[in-house]
Amino acid sequence: MAFSPARSRSTAAGSLSAASAPCPVVVLDADGRVVELNDIACDLLPAARPGLPLTSPAWLATAGAAPRPVAVSGSIGDRSFSAHPSEPADGDTAWWLVDETAYQSVLRELEAERGRTQFLIEASSALLSSLNLERCMEVTARLAAEHLADAALVIAPAAGRKLPMVVCDHRGRLTRTVVSHAPDAVPGLAEALRGFPPVPSRWVDPACAPDWMVPVGFGEVGSLAITPLPGHGVSAGALILLRRAHKTAFTGAEEALAGLFAARAGAAMSAARLYAEQNTISDTLMRELLPPTLRHVAGVDFAGGYRASEDTDRIGGDFYDVHPPGEDCPDTLAVLGDVAGKGLEAAVLTGKIRNTLHALLPMADDHARVLRLLNNAIRTSHHTRFATLVLASVRRDGPDALLRLTSAGHPAPLIVRRDGRVEEADTGGSLIGVLPAITSRTAQVRLAPGDSCLLFTDGVTEARGGPLGDTMFGDQRLRRAAAECAGMPAEAVVERIQMIASQWIGDGGHDDIAVMAITAPRGPHPGAGDAARGRRTA
Repeated sequence: MAFSPARSRSTAAGSLSAASAPCPVVVLDADGRVVELNDIACDLLPAARPGLPLTSPAWLATAGAAPRPVAVSGSIGDRSFSAHPSEPADGDTAWWLVDETAYQSVLRELEAERGRTQFLIEASSALLSSLNLERCMEVTARLAAEHLADAALVIAPAAGRKLPMVVCDHRGRLTRTVVSHAPDAVPGLAEALRGFPPVPSRWVDPACAPDWMVPVGFGEVGSLAITPLPGHGVSAGALILLRRAHKTAFTGAEEALAGLFAARAGAAMSAARLYAEQNTISDTLMRELLPPTLRHVAGVDFAGGYRASEDTDRIGGDFYDVHPPGEDCPDTLAVLGDVAGKGLEAAVLTGKIRNTLHALLPMADDHARVLRLLNNAIRTSHHTRFATLVLASVRRDGPDALLRLTSAGHPAPLIVRRDGRVEEADTGGSLIGVLPAITSRTAQVRLAPGDSCLLFTDGVTEARGGPLGDTMFGDQRLRRAAAECAGMPAEAVVERIQMIASQWIGDGGHDDIAVMAITAPRGPHPGAGDAARGRRTA
């Protein structure tokens, strides 16, 4: 222990505990001069001398000269200390220095880990906010450039030689482009695109970065890191991080954080890619299941309308089709049907029925045979649902249209005469897909110019609504609505029936609704070229 010669015995006796302290202790008087310090403090503060003012470290000197000493902290060299004052009886202040270097290092690491965790949470939210692959690539590049590097590139795998790429440069600008160069020219890139573990950045020479990888105006690349974007079972692409030459190189902790971020980005990109593929498949299948757009066929007007039970659905269990006359079928065959149930499962059986009827077109002149074959096909399938439908064979006979109508467990069509009379077609039969043998009865109907035949599903008559919201639309309201359509074109008839039914339903629930109108148009017989405009999808 070093003592000032001017100090009394009592002071020396009071400082004995400081001399044996396991930490540096400096005793200062009221003017900030060093009174004494123990050996550990002498080693820590070689410039401190008893009797002289304490000048270093400045933070301790300032606290020592303050009227009322309080605990302070600061650094001495590369170490961190906190200084805690105690006042002996003679008015001097003893400053006990506690080494907090390890503690401060832990605090800094904890704060850094909190920052990394917060970044990953925010990145996950941003990445999962969209199922669009291009959007996910842009978000990945932007977040990586903001938090991990000076610039970032996201490359996605593709079937062809050109790979889609999104670049976020050092100015934060996003650019979409393609990579037409071989990825093998960049160490680690080809492996990352195949999903292999990343190559440490210290193994990658920044000088090997090709021109297409470096954004315009970026300057010299000082550090380069490449990490895969792992997807669901397959690689979702690769993430390339660029840091400028005057910046420090990527550390192991930064590469580990990039790997954690890449795992989240890869999962989001993979989900977006899977969604896009499934959406493409769904759209392709949906086009085959959607009701067709009906037109003028072989001199007769056809119109149809469909409304699914759920407003968010595009398909359901109700369907209609119009098959133009062909070599094996001289008449136009119109079909309107209703599969039990609703939604996608009903739509699947709907598609099977439509395809089966299309295959049976050469036999369309014999409705009973077509229905028997269709019944056998449905009963032998794995479906447990059944269906009802109406077949209508239509041909032009001078100004009139001749119809043969056959119902298979379906509501009989309504014949709307030009003068407003409404008649029910005399047809009936067994539903399809339940009984081993079915029966049917065919009605012959002639439509004069302006007359219409209205085919509909029970979604119309059984729709509940009205003032109290629980009353069925019913057959009589449908007949009155049909009578109001006398003399209208087929398209107007369908629109009118749909509008009245929708007004009755309001915001209430309903089953699938399908309506078809067949009208003998007024005026001369059209040309044969119209026959080519038959079954087509919307």
